[in-house]
Formats: sequence, structure tokens, C-alpha cells
Amino acid sequence: QLQLVESGGGLVQPGGSLRLACIGSGFTVNTYVIGWFRQAPGKEREGVSCIANTGGSTNYADSVKGRFAISRDYAKDLVYLQMNNLKPEDTGVYYCAAGRLKLFRQCVLSSPYFESWGQGTQVTVSS
Repeated sequence: QLQLVESGGGLVQPGGSLRLACIGSGFTVNTYVIGWFRQAPGKEREGVSCIANTGGSTNYADSVKGRFAISRDYAKDLVYLQMNNLKPEDTGVYYCAAGRLKLFRQCVLSSPYFESWGQGTQVTVSS
């Protein structure tokens, strides 16, 4: 069974940065599509970013383009989400997810494309 653990969340002031990490056990993260999703209080979960398992293509939600960057550390077999210029509206629980499905070789920021999920890490952006 695929298991995922997120780390790196915390409290940061607006304009600050955080780097989240997604670590897997029981499987090789490098061979899976990895996505980051978030859920704010009272809102539905939304896709933030994803990275394909081959070719390295990435996708981002419009709200985070230019501020967030997803990347793989192939040697450590994990995925990072670098979050810069954080805004209060970025507050929420961030989840990483693993899957195999792609659309035209691109990862898709939609929950049904992912089969395993981590427990989440809290990100709070507040002054």
C-alpha cells in the first residue's frame, strides 16, 4: 500500500516562503505522478500543482503560478513544493497525492487521477 507523508508546513507571515516535502514509503515516488492539493476551512479541496513521472511536465493552479514551484529530488525520491510570496488565501491543509494517470502525457490537477493521499500538513499565512 502506498503511504505518503507531508512535511514542512507551519506559520509564516504574508510574503514569506515555505518548502513542503512529500515522502513515500512502500513505493518509489519517482515512478508516480505526484500532486499537491490544499483545503481551506469551509472550502472544497483544490489542486495546487502536479508533476509527471516521466518527462518532468508540471501543472499549476492559476492562483499559484509564478509563486509556487514543484520539483523532484530523484536521489532522495521525494517531491518538493516551494511556496514563495505566500498570501493569507494560501492558508489551508496541504496534501500530497500519488497516482499513475495522465492525460496526453500531462499530469492533471484533479482528485480522481490520484490513488493515494497523505494526511496533510497545515500551512497558515498570517501576520
